[in-house]
Order: sequence, then C-alpha cells, then structure tokens
Amino acid sequence: MRLLVVEDDRLLNNTLCYNLSAAGYTVDAAMTKSEAVSLCEAQDYDLIVLDVNLPDGNGFDFCREIKERRPDTAVIFLTANDMESDQLRGFELGADDYVTKPFPVSVFRKKVSALLSRIQRQTGGDCYTDGTLSIHFSELTATLAGKPVIFTPMEYRLLKILVRNPQTVLTRQVLLEKLWDADENFVDEHALTVTISRIRGKIETDGLQYIKTVYGMGYMWIGGIKK
Repeated sequence: MRLLVVEDDRLLNNTLCYNLSAAGYTVDAAMTKSEAVSLCEAQDYDLIVLDVNLPDGNGFDFCREIKERRPDTAVIFLTANDMESDQLRGFELGADDYVTKPFPVSVFRKKVSALLSRIQRQTGGDCYTDGTLSIHFSELTATLAGKPVIFTPMEYRLLKILVRNPQTVLTRQVLLEKLWDADENFVDEHALTVTISRIRGKIETDGLQYIKTVYGMGYMWIGGIKK
C-alpha cells in the first residue's frame, strides 16, 4: 500500500518514513502543503499521515481537498495540539485517527497497520495496489509498472491470502489449508513452493521484494520493498 507523510519537521518526517518503509509500505514524503498537493495530483494514496500545521497552510484544508477528490483515502492527523475542538474538527473532515505529539513510533506503526488492515477488510480485499504492482482479484488482472502480468488461478488465490494479511507470518500449513478450502482440492507443499517461486519470478523485479521467507515457519507479504 502507498502512504504519504506530510510533516514539516524533517527529523520526524524521516523517522516516520524510515519506519513505515521498514514495515513494508511504499512511502512518499512532503514537507509542505504544496509538495503534498503535487504528489497527490500525480499519485493516489491509501493513507496520508498529515501534520495539522504546515509552513504554507494547514492540514485541515488539505484534508478537505483530498477527501473531495478521493473520499476513500485514509487520513491520520499529527499535531502538538491536543485540544478537543481540533480533534473534533479533524474527525468531522473524515480523518480516521488523531495522534498527539510526541508519540512512540512503535505505537504509531501499530495504529497504521490496524487502520490499513481494517480498510482492506471493509473493501473485501478485491484490489491491491502499491503504485508499482496492481492486482484486481475479481477481474483476474494485474499490472507491474504499467505492464500486464499473467497469474494462474492458483497464484491469484495465494496472492489474495498474502495481501490480505500484510506483515503477518503465514505458516506453510495455514497457507495449504486456505488454498485447499478455496479450491476443494489437495495442495501439497511442493505445489506451494513452486507457486511462491513463480509469483516471485513475475513481480520481484528491479530489486523489489514482495514475499519474505521466514525460515522454519512460512511466508510474509512485505509489499514491494527494495532488497
């Protein structure tokens, strides 16, 4: 999933981007409202982490503009002001959460993960996109960097299980059970290994890694980070 961090404190911006990227998300950064506007005109985001006070405007106005253009973009406000009136204003504009500075980055990562997981469940996980890889499960179509990618029905089923459980280690046994449930046919460990390998061969190009092998356990979807 693609995230945008809009924060004029360079250290905090860098810290958030580093930690969110390490968690497997594709992250862009902006220091000003104008930079954020330019990025949003060129790219859609699943989540925007948005500082309320920016050098050239305020986050409330930017949130309103974004929600008018793409209502399903999630927004988490960051602010040093914990006034109830500001929090209420943020939620009225459609914000999904409101975080008061300073805050533990580990807790913030959990908030982001929980919010994005909830969004995926609400949308039924029918589509996945991170700006490079896009998959439409109901249509059985996919593109990588704008070019079509062909997956087999088994590969689509496995991909759907993985992307619905980002940053979660799925054991080989769990994957085998879920694949068996989906197709009502037995899937053995060799078929699972081959399917994982074929998927990697199709999407892990240009130094990107989408699937992490957790040795002795299983696999984890990490979402297109640079190797």
